[in-house]
Amino acid sequence: MIETGLEGKTVIVTGGAAGIGRATALRFAQEGCRVAAWDIHDDEAEAAAAELEAASGTEATFAKVDVTDRAAVDEATEAVAERWGGVDVLVNNAGIVLDSQLVKWKGGEVVSTLSDEAWDAVISVNLKGVFHCTRAAVPHMIRGGGGVVLNASSVVGLYGNFGQTNYAATKGGVITMSKSWSRELGRHGIRVNVVAPGFIATEILRAMPERSLKGMVARTPIGRIGETRDVAEAYVWLASDAASFVHGAVLSVDGGLVIGT
Repeated sequence: MIETGLEGKTVIVTGGAAGIGRATALRFAQEGCRVAAWDIHDDEAEAAAAELEAASGTEATFAKVDVTDRAAVDEATEAVAERWGGVDVLVNNAGIVLDSQLVKWKGGEVVSTLSDEAWDAVISVNLKGVFHCTRAAVPHMIRGGGGVVLNASSVVGLYGNFGQTNYAATKGGVITMSKSWSRELGRHGIRVNVVAPGFIATEILRAMPERSLKGMVARTPIGRIGETRDVAEAYVWLASDAASFVHGAVLSVDGGLVIGT
């Protein structure tokens, strides 16, 4: 088994109630980390915390945290640092999707447009939320002698996608924001990297029509939809000692997805 050097580390995972976030929190717990899972939805809080504790054999917590709320993020970060003595790894996974064409044109007229509300909501969670959480965690990492920040982008952030102007803007912004932070924070021993998933079998994806799912598989050279664990493994590797010289990178976890083919 590869030694990751993660045992005993303190890890925060946003959007940790379900999907990729929950799988990621679980994988860090399996490495013996102390995991704080955050999510706006807390209906799974007790089950998630119990699952993480059972996997890690150490403490784990679940907190209801709205990443768009600076005060809530600052308070939750301070609570983690006070409880466990610092913050070693931050996984900015929380995100939402509110898809719409910029301008939908039919029959010679505008049928609908991307609303200000949908734009603002996605920007607030997917981009500003990453900013809030990273700004709150970094001082603790500096005091502790270093750390790792891992941010969730998407293949959409690299290539764009029909009907996802707002989502693509945030995921592209996460990439360039992360690259800027890698220039600023490397001197403090903080590594910053990005994971860009392709089609991953979350609950939202599983609810899609079979025809759509087959189309996704057809566009993925490896011939399958990704599993949440595939992304979680990427996060764990990037946080580990094995990736100690990987900094400012974007790791695509997409089965070789080729957009438009």
